[in-house]
Formats: sequence, C-alpha cells, structure tokens
Amino acid sequence: MSQSAPHKALTASDIRARKGGDPLVCLTAYTTPVARIADAECDVVLVGDSVGMVLHGLPSTLPVTLDMMILHGQAVARGLDRALMVVDMPFGSYEESPAQAMRNAVRIMAETGAGAVKLEGGTHMAGTIRFLSDRGIPVMAHIGLTPQAVNAIGGYRVQGKGEDASRILEDARAVAEAGAFSVVLEKVPAALADRITADLSIPTIGIGASAGCDGQILVIDDMLGLFDDFRPKFVKRYAQLARDARDAVRAYAVEVRARDFPAPAHVFADEGAD
Repeated sequence: MSQSAPHKALTASDIRARKGGDPLVCLTAYTTPVARIADAECDVVLVGDSVGMVLHGLPSTLPVTLDMMILHGQAVARGLDRALMVVDMPFGSYEESPAQAMRNAVRIMAETGAGAVKLEGGTHMAGTIRFLSDRGIPVMAHIGLTPQAVNAIGGYRVQGKGEDASRILEDARAVAEAGAFSVVLEKVPAALADRITADLSIPTIGIGASAGCDGQILVIDDMLGLFDDFRPKFVKRYAQLARDARDAVRAYAVEVRARDFPAPAHVFADEGAD
C-alpha cells in the first residue's frame, strides 16, 4: 500500500500569502508533545519567550536567555511537521545593533531549524528588521504591548488608545515597509487593529486585538487552563487542565495510600506475559 505524501512545512512566504484569506491559527509551544498537538491544527507555532514565565516560573520574560530559546526551539522542532516554527529573540539579543541581531538570529535558525524569528518593536526596530530580511532571515514583528519593554511602557496596559493610535499605526507601517512577513498586534483597541489590518499588505496576528485580524495567537497554557491565578481579558479558556490535573493527582494519592495502586493489572508475575 502506498503511503500518503508527508505534509509540506509552511514557510514565511506561505504565511504572508495568506493576507486577507482564511484566518491564521497560531499558538505557542515549548515542548515536543505540545508541539505535536499544536501542529495538527496550527499554521504557526511560536516558541515564545513566555516560556520563562510559563515553564520556568520567572516573573517576566526579561531573564530569558538565547540558550533557553534554542533549547526549547529544538524540542518544538521535533514535534512539528506542517506548521511554521517561529522563535522569539529574547531581550538583549537584538537591540544593540543589526549586526548583533543578525548573529543571534542566524544562531537560532541554524540550531533549531526555525523558519523565522520574532522580535519586538516598531519604528525604532525597522532598520534591524530590514537588515535581517535583506539577508534571508524572515522576521515576524511584534508591536502594541511589547512585554520585553514592560518597564518602559508602564506595565501591561492597552496600547494605542486615543491619540496614541497614530504611534501604533506608524509602528505597523514601519515594520511592514522594512520587510516583516507578518506582525503581532498585542493588546490594542479593536478598532485600531482593524484599521491596521486594512492598511497593511502583510498579515496581522492578534492577541488581545480584534477578530478582524488576519490571524490569532494565544499562549497555549493560558487557553488550556493550566493556570488558576492568571486570566487576561483576551484569553478564552478552552479547557480546565489545571483542575483536571489536580483531580488526577488527588485520585492517585488516595489509591496509593489505600494500597489500591498498583493493582494486579499493573504488576508482573514470575511467569507469563510481560
């Protein structure tokens, strides 16, 4: 029997070509098993620097290192077949100069097999985006609320309200003109996200933005309900895995203490089947 042809992995060019088409489905992943789950439905899987908070218990994304991003990128790559893998460039790995950004982006792509990198910033990062794009590094931009700059922008607040909308619109135009193949719009008013989406020739990917964006992204642990004490307004929980995990651990503990586990079905006899 002939085997079906393997899925072709999506590229940054494929994602860019989806502008105005079917919405792009995007999620984060940090491990191989989760990447396999996400790959079945997602167009883009982002190895986000949110890994620092989600898996390592850090207070923000700022302490995340390049080595951490590469390690998790390698794990995610083992679980992907179809989706484009994008890896975040962590704080301090690209801001100094285009040459620094190029050096670290090359390392990320060479050591993980990523199809693109993501970096935060608008007009002030346009030169770096152009430098990378001109040298064969696909760049996903990220504007609006940029978590790596949270100390400078005064916390995790909505960006682009009122007269500030012109700043975000200028950022969006700058990254698109610099060669970014898509742009994440985080925590901006819906009307502004719609205006940017209509204005740009590249896909917009919303997180706390608008259903009118060309795609959506969430941190997978948030949408799966793995955290009880963290629920941003823009997150919809599609499962309650923290609750289910607690129930499972409790049931296990009860059975162990009662010596009900392991049962005969879970242990081995001297003879017979393994």
